[in-house]
Amino acid sequence: MTTIASTLESVKQRIVRAAEAAGRDGRSIRLLAVSKLQPAEAIRAAYAAGQEAFGESYVQEALAKIEALRDLPLEWHFIGPLQSNKTAAVAQHFAWVHSVDRLKIARRLSEARPKAMPPLNVCLQVNISGEVSKGGARPDDVADLADEVAMLPRLNLRGLMAIPRASDDPAEQRRQFAALRRLYAALQSRHGTFDTLSMGMSHDLEAAIAEGATLIRVGEAIFGVRPGKAAG
Repeated sequence: MTTIASTLESVKQRIVRAAEAAGRDGRSIRLLAVSKLQPAEAIRAAYAAGQEAFGESYVQEALAKIEALRDLPLEWHFIGPLQSNKTAAVAQHFAWVHSVDRLKIARRLSEARPKAMPPLNVCLQVNISGEVSKGGARPDDVADLADEVAMLPRLNLRGLMAIPRASDDPAEQRRQFAALRRLYAALQSRHGTFDTLSMGMSHDLEAAIAEGATLIRVGEAIFGVRPGKAAG
């Protein structure tokens, strides 16, 4: 019987092999377990197997799980689309937000982040594939957005995130990841806090690592197929 511990280990080994193939140290790549639509018990099992960072996309669902798992020292990352009316809850309960794509959202997060907590780590989401259906700032707008977000108090600008157009072609996967990497490299010289390139998921993590990803977001390869979409 497949367990979360075994699937988690399989993903970690994939990361190590991909890093070795790219001439990189696998220890430089963080694994974020995408736990949206998964029960709290599955997160407990992943934590017991050594995983501490978890990604959620639906605010109300996430808050319930954060409360249910408050006895564990988990690091919560918000990775989904963020509406203005949900920014306060996210700013108060998460350590990271990967999906900042406009200044209005960043300002609200900054204003709502409690002073007693460390600054909120944020990544700017980039619509690297130009798909109308996807969130994210246009690549041409990211530099200005980064400059503005970097000036906000209570936020720590850490890097870029993208969800490229789905493809089974490794060459196409790498082409999109390479475009984000080039943008990241250009901004890194302007922002000393840039250290996170959040890209790659269950089906394309090898291509993402080959192009320099420092954080991989993996859900189904760890937890299995999601049971169904929640409101949030």
